[in-house]
Amino acid sequence: MRSSTGSPPGPGQRAVPARRPGVASLVLLASIVVSLLAASSAPTPLYARYAAAWHFSSITTTVVFGVYAIAVLLSLLIFGRVSDHIGRRPVLLAALALQTAAMTVLTTAGGLDALFLGRVLQGISTGSALGALGAAMLDVDRRRGTLANAVVPGIGTGMGALLSGWLVQYAPAPTHLVYLVLIAVFVVQGTAVIRMPETVSRTPGVRAALRPELAIPSGLRAPVLAAAPILFAVWALAGFYGSLGPALARQLSGSTSTVVAGLGLFLLAVTGSLAALALDRVAPRIVMLLGIALLAVGSMATLAAVDTGSPLGFFGSTLVAGLGFGAGYQGGIRTAVPRAAPHDRAGVLSVLFVICYVGMGVPSVIAGVLIVHGGGLIATARDYTLFILVLAAAALAGLLLTNRSARLVTPT
Repeated sequence: MRSSTGSPPGPGQRAVPARRPGVASLVLLASIVVSLLAASSAPTPLYARYAAAWHFSSITTTVVFGVYAIAVLLSLLIFGRVSDHIGRRPVLLAALALQTAAMTVLTTAGGLDALFLGRVLQGISTGSALGALGAAMLDVDRRRGTLANAVVPGIGTGMGALLSGWLVQYAPAPTHLVYLVLIAVFVVQGTAVIRMPETVSRTPGVRAALRPELAIPSGLRAPVLAAAPILFAVWALAGFYGSLGPALARQLSGSTSTVVAGLGLFLLAVTGSLAALALDRVAPRIVMLLGIALLAVGSMATLAAVDTGSPLGFFGSTLVAGLGFGAGYQGGIRTAVPRAAPHDRAGVLSVLFVICYVGMGVPSVIAGVLIVHGGGLIATARDYTLFILVLAAAALAGLLLTNRSARLVTPT
């Protein structure tokens, strides 16, 4: 028997089943990314309700957000390369089981300690699964898998915020129903994963893979360096909408609706996914340059909207920023990921996701501190937007420097 990559198993390897994964597997894997990231953003519209019930401040909200990002980072560092050695399916099944446990904790949460525990479990589950999912989609189909890696995270993040906001606003049991729905989804997906063909052969070295390490194959260092600044920048933008966005949308609009609170993150993420889909066949370097330009324009428009107190300006600028988010993220992923060998894919993706989650988590936690000990929400939002402009400039400089030292060749 041959592995799904077409090469015979070497010493110490166990061949994967002859049944090859097809389009159905790709759809299943993409749906799991969507549901995991939807679950990650599902608590966002509920933070105001939790804060009122449990009497915590804005800094606690951003710390809860940051704790999730830190848990994802640690999980990526420890478990990111495991699926390259034991296969994708065992990692995905364990991650879905842990995510189900996290949803159970959040469903029954009666205080801040349970909220923190649920977010930590979510982070561990998501971090352990992201590299395996992205690599498995590439195993199934390199071109479609690369596109899915760039498109589906935004869909999941955006849909989670909006769906949660809608359920909280209009459905019964607002702090329970969204989590119960997600539990049902994870159970169905876990059952489907059991029946899915494995996409990669097993290789020795799993214990070494558990040691935290950001390992990049030597041939991929230049592309990863080219992609890193823009990935950090666009996910810092996502962190802005995930941590400050709900409160900012409510304050600018004067609405207490949880749907309005989740609308900014939804617009950013879904617009980003549409941009990634539309730019699929444009050269990655051009896509990254376009993403940097749109990120800068969207940030300046957001700054103007915050200064003038315009809710329409805020949501309109979010659409522009979302285009920058999608272009920058897609260009960064396509610059590095398709070049990775099958048994390096999960590790390389994990490195890129570490960059993304550092960009998303660290500035958000700092912003929470500034809200309480600085000038408040509006002043912090203004400073955060200026910071994203600086990141866009740094991403442009980094792209130009890496392009000078190593020519970026578009993957075929």
